[in-house]
Order: sequence, then structure tokens, then C-alpha cells
Amino acid sequence: MSHVLVLGAGPCGLMTAMLLARDGHRVTLLERDSAPPPDDAASAAGAWERKGVAQFEQAHFMHARFRQLLDAELPNVRDVLKESGATTWNQLGSLPPFIEDQQPRPDDDRFWTITARRPVLEAAIAHAAFREPSVTIRRGTKVASLLTGAEVVSGAPHVTGVRTQGGEDIEAELVVDAMGRRTPMPDLLKATGGRPPEAEAFDCGFTYYTRYFRSRDGKYPDMIGPPLAPLGTISCLTLPADNQTWFIVLFTNSRDAPLKALRHADKWEAVVRAVPFQAHWLEGEPVSGVLPMSGIVDGLRRYVVDGAPVVTGMVPVADAWACTNPSLGRGVTMGLTHAVQLRDAVRKDLDDPKRLAESFDAVTTTELEPWFRAQVQMDRARFAEMDALREGREPPPPPDTEDGRLMRAFLTAAPYDGDLFRAFMEYVSSQSLPSEILSRPGMAERALEVAEGKEAFAPPAPDRSELLALLS
Repeated sequence: MSHVLVLGAGPCGLMTAMLLARDGHRVTLLERDSAPPPDDAASAAGAWERKGVAQFEQAHFMHARFRQLLDAELPNVRDVLKESGATTWNQLGSLPPFIEDQQPRPDDDRFWTITARRPVLEAAIAHAAFREPSVTIRRGTKVASLLTGAEVVSGAPHVTGVRTQGGEDIEAELVVDAMGRRTPMPDLLKATGGRPPEAEAFDCGFTYYTRYFRSRDGKYPDMIGPPLAPLGTISCLTLPADNQTWFIVLFTNSRDAPLKALRHADKWEAVVRAVPFQAHWLEGEPVSGVLPMSGIVDGLRRYVVDGAPVVTGMVPVADAWACTNPSLGRGVTMGLTHAVQLRDAVRKDLDDPKRLAESFDAVTTTELEPWFRAQVQMDRARFAEMDALREGREPPPPPDTEDGRLMRAFLTAAPYDGDLFRAFMEYVSSQSLPSEILSRPGMAERALEVAEGKEAFAPPAPDRSELLALLS
């Protein structure tokens, strides 16, 4: 039985540990934060401190792809989430009123998901992992340095374990970095004399203002408008969580100084109340103040550079590999996808560290990186639009390319056609990329036909002068 070390006991680290343990490995999970998960959802959401996770109290959402992977790989985690009060919700929701054919389709069940607030989600997964026979979770254990052995690839350190801050050496056949977007792994590798990963990182430029509510009557608000609504110089995100709670997020261009007043609850509420499709989400009982967060980085680290691994014996997973602006809530969903891909790569190549590094990098680049690139492209376009509207300029036009025109037609047509709307929701729910969808027979032609003569749908919202008046 091989020994695998997983560094970081967030949701993705925990699920990675369980997947590898069920494949016959002995897994030790090291977590720097010492506080264990509370036993119940209320305590997890109200009292659990995770100082190592800056986004712990911010909005999280799990997409349909997440639920599909739980069904296939970790059904016990799905069941524990349900026991913790996680909400099951169909992302397809109500079809837009512009669609004449409102009839359901036989495969609409593919849009069901299960979701919860981050503390409730992580506590439930942690309890499931604690019951996994081959998983040992050690909290309050911080990694000080990497252990290395004989090189497998010339010039690249071969990681054989870690040394903790307490001076304990823990050896393993594989070390998995699940320490998240702020992982110290590049510095740990540098300390071994190795070459750092190739990295790209840039501030996406958004500031988030999140507030949680609890239902007064046991029901969730109706989804009248889109869950993510661009509203001029702000965007609004409204989604269910767990135990009859939900969140409302307003996010802005971080350079928009007047909008910093949204950190004040009365100003924040005044803006939400002025947005017709989202105002009714305020009807619950507030269970938090306004929680601001900024400095979110879209970043990626590549551990195979110029065709050669910069390290063997260690692989990154989830946010330790790449992370993006959370407006689409894909982090945990993509993280579980990545964990399953790692489990499959380990099945084939654990005994060949060089091949494992290369094969895992290849599947990551082919299957996950396009999701990262799509998010970055969307972030930059939305940021530029907000900047222009803030300054009173006309927003920059989208790329005048065949792909750009086709994507605009797809987005314009989706609210008017039942099948195109479902195809669009495949992308929203992290099941298929637009390039895959639009390459299907007849899909591009249908999008162009339906979009002809139509304008992209814009949810009603205060204009810039009205927004500033609300915040004055």
C-alpha cells in the first residue's frame, strides 16, 4: 500500500484524499489550521474559524457537474451533505418567459445540483473523510520544508515527503498540494534549489459585497432574473445555500471609489432594493453583515515547463494549480473534477514519477485549462465594460471574429429558445464548454437564426446616476 500526503484539508483536499484512499492508498492529510469542524451546520456556519482561508465566509456554489461526480465517485459525501441541510436545486430553473416551448425535456435532471455555504460544505466533507478507513487527518500541522531524494528528471527535485514545523519527517510516494490559491509550494520548491513553476497571475479587479439571509417561511425566493446579472457598473449574484439560507452578492470594479459605500448595510440594501428582479431576495432574515472581499487573483501555475517537469513526486490540485474570480462559483466543482483526473493518473503512473507529472499536466491542460481561459476572458471583458461605464465611455466592442460573433449570437438567442437555453445552462453548470456546444450539428446555425434581429437581454437596473444617488 503506497502512502500519499495531501497538504490542505479544504473541500478539494478532503475529496482528493478520499478518492485516493478508495483506490487502495494510505493517505495522510495535513492541515495548518487547528480547529476541527463542528458537528452541526449551525455551528459550522456561525463559529468555525478557518484563518488560512480568506474566502471562507464568502459565497460558494456547487454546480450540477459537482453533483454528477458525487453520484459517481463519492455518494456518501452527497448523503452527508443532505444530512447537513444542503439544498438540492435544479440550475435549469424556470425557463425565460420569451421561450414559447416550456415543455420539459427527458434529460433535464442533468441540471440538478446540491449546494451549501462553504463552512457547512467543508464540515460535511470533513466528517465523511474522518470516517474513511485509510485517511488520517492531522490538523494544526504546518509544512516547513520538502524532503527530496535522487532526481528522476535532471535538474528537477524529486519530492519524497515533508518536514513539519515541529521537526517531524513524513515520507510518501506522492505529495499532493491542495493548499489553495495562496499555496506556499513555489517557495518550498525554491528552497530545495529547484526551478519554480511557470506562473501567471493578475488581479481580476473586482470587489465583492456578500450578505446572507435565512427564509422566514421555509421557502427560497423565486428565481425571476438570471442568478448572475450584469447591471451596468455593478453585478448581482443571487443563489440558494443550505438550511433555508441564501446569499446576495454585489460586485464592482475595485477602482470605482463611490461604490465602496456598498460595505455599509443600508447603502447595500438600497441598491439591491432598486433592482427589480433581485429585490425580493431581501425578504429573508439577515444572518450576516455585508462581507467585503477584494484582491481576487486569476492565476495559474504550470509544473511542466518547456516539455519537462520542474518537480516530480509532487502534483498540485484544484486552486493550488489555478484559481479564478469566483463570480461563476466553479472552484469546488472544477476542484473535484481535477481530483478525479489525478486519481485516474495515479492509477496508471504512480510508479513512474516523470510520466505521472507529464500525464497529469497533459490532462489538466487539455480538459481544465480551457475553463480557466474562458473565465479570464469573461472577467477582462466585464471589467473593461464596468470601467467604460464608470468613466462615461462606450464599452469596448467584443472581438469581431467568427468565434466572437457566434458566441454573441449564442448568448443573445439562449433566452428565446428552449434547446439553446439548455445548451447555455450546460456551460453555466460546468458541464460543457461553449466550443463543445457550438460544434454540435445544427447548434451554431440555430443560434444565428434565433439571434437575428434581437438584442441581448439586459435585466432592469438603476442607471449610473441613480446608482450614485442611492449611495450618496
